[in-house]
Amino acid sequence: MTARQPAPWIAACAVAFAGIAVVLDANHWAPLGFERAAVDRAVVHRPSAAVTAAEAVTSLGTGAFPYLIALAAGVVLVRAHRPHRSGRAAAALLLAPVLWLVAGQLLRQALMHGLGRPRPPAADWAFTPSGFAFPSGHAFTAATCAGLLALAVARTRPGARRAATVLAAAFAAVIGATRVYLGVHWPLDVIAGWLLATAWLLLGAALLRTPARRMPEKAPAERLTTSM
Repeated sequence: MTARQPAPWIAACAVAFAGIAVVLDANHWAPLGFERAAVDRAVVHRPSAAVTAAEAVTSLGTGAFPYLIALAAGVVLVRAHRPHRSGRAAAALLLAPVLWLVAGQLLRQALMHGLGRPRPPAADWAFTPSGFAFPSGHAFTAATCAGLLALAVARTRPGARRAATVLAAAFAAVIGATRVYLGVHWPLDVIAGWLLATAWLLLGAALLRTPARRMPEKAPAERLTTSM
C-alpha cells in the first residue's frame, strides 16, 4: 500500500466491507459458525480480573479519549507546519483530525442503524452495551483516532512512520479484541469496523496531502517532512 495511491485500497476496503455485509445479510445477520465459537470461547475464559482489565481497555475506544488522540494528531501537524501557516490555517489544521473523526462517526452510525445487526445474546455480555453491532463502533473509533495520530507522525517525522503504524495497529487490535472477549460484538463486527476505519483514514490522508503541495518549497530536508 502507498499513501500516494490510496484509491485502489479504499475500494478494496469498501468491497471487503460490503462483501461481509452481503454474507451476513444472506445469513439473516445471524452469527457464522466461527463467530459463535469465538464468543462462546471468550465467555468460558473470563475470570473477574480479566474482565475488569478488558473493560478498562475497551473504555479507551469511546468517550473523550479518542477525540483527545485526534486532537494530538492536529497538534503534531500544527507544530510541524507552524512557520508556514496563518492563525486561521493553523486552527483548521489543528481541528482537521477531530472533524474527520466526527464525520467518520456519522458515517459509521448511519451504517450501524441502517444494517441493524443484533449483538450477541445478553447472556454473553460482561456489561450492558447500547446500539446495534455492525460495524463495531469501538473498533472503528480506536482504529481511526490511532490512525490519524500515526498519519500525522508519519507526515511530520518520516523516520517514525513504522513505529507509529505498529503502535496504532496494536491499539486498534487490542480494543477490537476486547469487544469480542466481553461478548458484546461478533468478530465480523470488529473486522468491519477496522475495514471502514482503514478506508476512512486513507481518504483523509489523500485529502490532507492537498494543502501540503501548496506550501512553499524550502530545503530538501524540509520537503521530506511534508511527504506522506
